[in-house]
Amino acid sequence: MGKVATFGEIMLRLSPPGYLRLHQTNSFDVTFDGAEANVSVSLANYGLEPLFITALPNNQMGDAAISSVRGFGVDTSKILRQGERVGIYYCEKGAAMRASKVLYDRKNSSIATVKAGDFDWDKILGGVTWLHWTGITPALSDGTAATVLEAVKAAKAKGITISCDLNYRKNLWSREKAGQVMGELVPYVDVLIANEEDAADVFGIHADSTDINSGKLSVDGYKSVAKQLVDRFGVKKVGITLRESLSASDNNWSGMLYDGASGEAYLSPKYSIHIVDRVGGGDSFGAGLIYGLVNGHDNQKTIDFAAAASALKHTVEGGFNLVSLSEVNALMGGNASGRVQR
Repeated sequence: MGKVATFGEIMLRLSPPGYLRLHQTNSFDVTFDGAEANVSVSLANYGLEPLFITALPNNQMGDAAISSVRGFGVDTSKILRQGERVGIYYCEKGAAMRASKVLYDRKNSSIATVKAGDFDWDKILGGVTWLHWTGITPALSDGTAATVLEAVKAAKAKGITISCDLNYRKNLWSREKAGQVMGELVPYVDVLIANEEDAADVFGIHADSTDINSGKLSVDGYKSVAKQLVDRFGVKKVGITLRESLSASDNNWSGMLYDGASGEAYLSPKYSIHIVDRVGGGDSFGAGLIYGLVNGHDNQKTIDFAAAASALKHTVEGGFNLVSLSEVNALMGGNASGRVQR
């Protein structure tokens, strides 16, 4: 089995303790995470040896960011050491009807300053069979967008499977810019991951009979979204998270995997989750899909694994999904009681 590589930013996360608001706190809980780093850590916890590719400054903070993922068994040997700073974000956890909030301080971070030609993709992707990235990475700058384009072209030439999570972030770029850039990149993608908002924000594709604010979802609407993505871009599979937001504290969670070749949609069981930390929920879903498909699981087992893994992530503090393969398999097998394991 070849390596799974991920490419994107890892950031310093500063969170007020508990449910304090930013203007209340005089201290922060400090961790590192980022969409693609989160995927790599999940895959490492399942026994793979993923490769995480990014750019970080050659200083102590860059060293700390690398150590945060390398400690889980992630290969960090291809990280580019250049630039001056690690990106930062502040995460204020919501509760009940008060939503969580994220504030970015990532302008001119090391990865945002990369440009075409900075990475030797032909060399980096040697031995890689899967490349994963998200829509956050090309949103950071025109240089990162050009770099992603280089990466997917090189990966496609090598026959590497490519996955992408649309991950639209309105604080990073406009819908118009996202649609333009992602419209050029997504045709290289084999497995596309989205949620109820991303397809609408980036490509103007809407799920009928769905209201994300009320939590009302239409499975048929999502099947239509997936089919339109397949028809427009030629992707082979579409994974969609189905989040029914009852409040910031409680959600119903499930997933769908649409197979472009057969036109069949596979649905996971639905989990009722009381949220400890929802950051990284989508990343853990993507990692679950990748793990299942890399290991040759059928579509149903793959979506069941991804939904169970991401349901468990909502119970873990921080962006990394610190759960084991056995814990995911236990939940897939119906052990959702939460009883103490002795």
